[in-house]
Amino acid sequence: MRTIEARPNSESLVKPGELVDLIEVTPLTLNDRRIYNLLLENAWEAIDKPVTHVIAKSALRGSHNSNDRLGDSLERLMAAIVKVAVMRDGEAAVERVQLLGGNLEGLKATGVIEYEIPARLRRIIGDSTVFARLQREVMFALSSKYALTLYEMVQKRGNLRWKASERIALDSLRGILGVPKGKLTSWSNLRLRAIDPAVAEVSALSDYVVEVDPVKTGRAVTHVELRWWRKDGDATAAADRALQFSRVGRRTRADAVVAPRGRAPAPPRPGWMDRLGTPLRTETYETARLRHPGFDIYQIESEWRSWAAGKPPPDDPDRAFLAFFRKFAEANPI
Repeated sequence: MRTIEARPNSESLVKPGELVDLIEVTPLTLNDRRIYNLLLENAWEAIDKPVTHVIAKSALRGSHNSNDRLGDSLERLMAAIVKVAVMRDGEAAVERVQLLGGNLEGLKATGVIEYEIPARLRRIIGDSTVFARLQREVMFALSSKYALTLYEMVQKRGNLRWKASERIALDSLRGILGVPKGKLTSWSNLRLRAIDPAVAEVSALSDYVVEVDPVKTGRAVTHVELRWWRKDGDATAAADRALQFSRVGRRTRADAVVAPRGRAPAPPRPGWMDRLGTPLRTETYETARLRHPGFDIYQIESEWRSWAAGKPPPDDPDRAFLAFFRKFAEANPI
């Protein structure tokens, strides 16, 4: 079955497998990735044809009313270069493509966006035979780009009857997750800040339980083993309930929803642990997310921790983090 023959519906959308496991040369934000999925869905009926697609700006803005953020996402998507694994003439190859072509944005808040899918990307999509079916509710519930990417990876692989695990080179995983260069350079930081929180969320909110374990070559972690299996009826019902929770505290509940087979639940969301051992409160993450939608709070927390490493511990870590986040958002608008 060709991917373009699959059809989105009111509850889910289709994403070609080649666009799930791509390597980002230009990292994108969580909001960028959601917007791109919606652009693909909107164009789906003619996605492999050289036509202009049209979508209402309101369909992409989400819960906020800022067209500036939407424009910034479109510009990042236009500038994004990705590496896609393809087969050409029976041989494996890497194709470098842009994610989004030229577009026209109406200036009115109620206006539309006209956009194009680049020719090379249309060819990749037209040739695709593997895809991920993404549940809308889950896509918008996941709170980091790492969780959304892991969810897409599992949805692409979940229906493979003969396969329930895959070994992935650590450098490849970094590229697929979109970890910025120079960030989360050690395995421990990558696992603490990106992988473990993503595993916990995807296992709690999706149809699958997920594990990501390190594989060492000598003393160094060089690969990971990604494993997945479909939940039983009780666990699926628990995931449905988790999707109905307010986002406040959802992270806390996530680990109680489902634990991997024969193992303890994944660690709770990591927080700031300064020399006094004081974690950030759950409410602080939610406040940061509400004040600065579109930002990856884990990435900003990592930036804050690095910045504050050589400074005295703050009297109030929560207020200090929010103040840092505000300045960071002002200097790096999205």
